[in-house]
Amino acid sequence: MQDFPNRFIANFLKLLLSTLLITGLSGCKEDPREDDNKESVISTFYLIRHAEKDRVDSTNLDPELSQKGLDRAIRWAEVFDKVKLDAIYSTNYERTTMTAAPTSVKKDIDIQFYDPETLDIEGFKIRNEGMDVLIVGHSNTTPVFANQLLGEEEYEQMDDEDNSSLFIVRIIDNRPTAIRLNMD
Repeated sequence: MQDFPNRFIANFLKLLLSTLLITGLSGCKEDPREDDNKESVISTFYLIRHAEKDRVDSTNLDPELSQKGLDRAIRWAEVFDKVKLDAIYSTNYERTTMTAAPTSVKKDIDIQFYDPETLDIEGFKIRNEGMDVLIVGHSNTTPVFANQLLGEEEYEQMDDEDNSSLFIVRIIDNRPTAIRLNMD
C-alpha cells in the first residue's frame, strides 16, 4: 500500500501530460491568419468530493472525516504536491475543509469557501482565469460544478460511496475539456 501514492501520482502525471498533449494538438489553429503571437489563457480546475466521513451518528449533518477519510485527505495532498495550485475552494463543512486542509497546509494556500447553491459560475471562471484551482465539494455538487464549468451535462451525480473521483476541467481560450479519473 505504501507504493500506491507513488504509482498513482506517476500514472496521474502521465495521464495529465497525455491530456495536455491531446488538448494542445486538437486546439491548433486552422486559420494561419490568426495572430500567432497571442498567448493562450489556460485555466485548470481539479474537482474532488470530500473524503470518507464519519457515519457513526446519522443525525449529524456536519460530520468530520473518519480515519479512512483522514488518510485519503493526506493522499490527496500527496497527489496535489506535484501539481501547481493557485487557489483552493471548499464548501463550509467539516468534511470538505478537512479534506482540503492537508493540501492547503502543504501548498501554503488559504481555503476559500463557496456555496454551490449561490455560485455565479461565470464570475467564478473569470476570477480564476489562467489559474490552477482545487475545488472540494460533495457527491451531489462536484459533478454539477464540473458540468457548469464545461457548459454541458457530461457527468451524473456521484455514488454516495465514491470518495476517489477526480474531475479535471481545462479551459483553454474559452474552450473547455474534461476528464474523470479514479484515485483507487
